Amino acid sequence: MRQVTVLGSSGAFPEPGRSCSGFAVDWDGYRLVLDLGYATLPRLLGHWPDGALDAVVITHEHPDHCIDLHGLFRMRLYGDHGGPRLPLYCPPGVLDRLRGLEPDVDLHAVFDVHPLPGTHRLGPFALTGLSLPHYVPTAGIRIEADGTALAYTGDTGPTPVLAELGRDADLFIVEATDHDGETDQPTRNLLTSAEAGQWARRAGARRLLLTHFWPGNDRAAAVAAARREFSGAVLAAEEGLTVILGAADH
Repeated sequence: MRQVTVLGSSGAFPEPGRSCSGFAVDWDGYRLVLDLGYATLPRLLGHWPDGALDAVVITHEHPDHCIDLHGLFRMRLYGDHGGPRLPLYCPPGVLDRLRGLEPDVDLHAVFDVHPLPGTHRLGPFALTGLSLPHYVPTAGIRIEADGTALAYTGDTGPTPVLAELGRDADLFIVEATDHDGETDQPTRNLLTSAEAGQWARRAGARRLLLTHFWPGNDRAAAVAAARREFSGAVLAAEEGLTVILGAADH
């Protein structure tokens, strides 16, 4: 089984019935999580009821991408989860946020921490974390195995690095915040859905999965805007949606 399942798709804060950023990757029994924003941990446990994970990757320290890492930390610290520490790949600011919530506990008792951006080997994957423009240090994530690449932006402004991140990816998960006024800012820190389509096209990605929708946005309109820029398959992240990796059909 080689697939990615959406745990959450909202940006900034969750909408009713939705969670913030998070994705569960299953690869022949290897379990990897990309981001754990608001309300993603219960969905993660619904997907993997035993709570067993092989690694966690967090793109940046904003709580809509990392806050449920705190719940996972407590579950493993106080629950019945013996065994080795959980590998955690993240920029330094993520640990700073978590220490603010748990100042009296050693985070390294639970997590085996590895820095991003950078390159790492985890299970079957070669992981590359590339620095992207945002309000805080952020790493776009590319994982590759058996000739299949999955790329995920986290949050980002427009940058040529996105073409490198998503180059020939089987699935490119790109934020499509469509936040009013963002395109008028002198320094861009988020993307529109149309820009997500443009970068997927420049990267030569096979499929595009839009995510990080600003609460209240019209998701169908976001998909339509991306499709005007990208000729491959365009999907909207929906909680519980599963996408098969390396599938011959769209």
